[in-house]
Amino acid sequence: MAVLIPSFASAQAVDPRGADPASPNPLVGLPWFVDKTWAPQYIQYAKYRRRGQDGSAGLLGRIALQPQFKWYGRWNENDKGGTYGAARNYVERVQEEQPGSVPQIIVMRHQGKACHSRYTAGGAAEDARTRRWYDQFAAGIGDARVVIGFEPDSLGTLDCLAFSRRKARLDTLRYGVDVFSKLPNATVYLEAGASDWEAAARTAKQLNYIGIAKVRGFMLNVTHKDWTAANVKHGLAISRMTGGKHFIVNTSENGRGPVHYRRWISRKDPKIWRRINVWCHAQKRGLGPAPTTSTLRPDVVDAYLYINRPGYSAGSCNGGPLPIGSWWADRALDLARHATEWVREPRGFSLGWPRGQYTIRQLAGDQYIP
Repeated sequence: MAVLIPSFASAQAVDPRGADPASPNPLVGLPWFVDKTWAPQYIQYAKYRRRGQDGSAGLLGRIALQPQFKWYGRWNENDKGGTYGAARNYVERVQEEQPGSVPQIIVMRHQGKACHSRYTAGGAAEDARTRRWYDQFAAGIGDARVVIGFEPDSLGTLDCLAFSRRKARLDTLRYGVDVFSKLPNATVYLEAGASDWEAAARTAKQLNYIGIAKVRGFMLNVTHKDWTAANVKHGLAISRMTGGKHFIVNTSENGRGPVHYRRWISRKDPKIWRRINVWCHAQKRGLGPAPTTSTLRPDVVDAYLYINRPGYSAGSCNGGPLPIGSWWADRALDLARHATEWVREPRGFSLGWPRGQYTIRQLAGDQYIP
């Protein structure tokens, strides 16, 4: 099982912020924190071991023993000490439990509860609350050595907002980038969608506006499952338009690739169709390449990481438990059972399996729209 090289001494001389694209990869050599206290995946793994369920423990160990990002957002505002306390208590616990280790943290404070022309995501008042949240959370991080993934889906869902609210979203993100870029020991990667989502040119323009020059780079595929090689190609295009910025790719669920299919609007001439991306609990998916800094393009791609958390529910689709973010052991076991180290689809395969083995309807499940 591939892991990042656990040698911290060699990493200490490297600028952790890494904002200059010419600076060395700040992730190489970091000893990652693996939560063995509160993480449900590890608790489940330990439970299987105690019960003698060696098969299930072996599968879940592929997830539980790997470093993963811990997600923070509005739900942490009621934690002990509020938003500041949520961050401070976590980085302190990391050093108490695994001294010298480095935690991976996702910041997800923006709202994306709807998608229509009147959706305001809370309006200006919510923007102000978000800015305060950024300030408090960053203060809680302080000078701790961390890696931060900033605001998944915040750019890709921009068109879900009322037109009058889109610039405000970008301005709020810009404020947050400025805040987190000043943390002395934080390596920060900004949300940049996925290779099967927005065009590279559009994403690059948005990244430049919100201040990517101030941080290490961007992250791809966080909530999607497109192939790693496709994301690397897409990321290289974005990098060329953002001053050579580096990036990381989420590989937590892309070992069998995405489930895409055509939904025909008209089969007549002209033929009109749209591509459907089954993002919510597509069936027979698997873990992708394990976390590593050995990538297809180490000159630009800093790492493959488990940014999204395999085994957490994305909603009630295809049997997922509610609320979103609930632990779902059966899903985790299924992802581990079908894990691969593939970065692209092998010849003779379709939808991650030998051609013809499964139909779109089977893999999309209740997300299939004929």
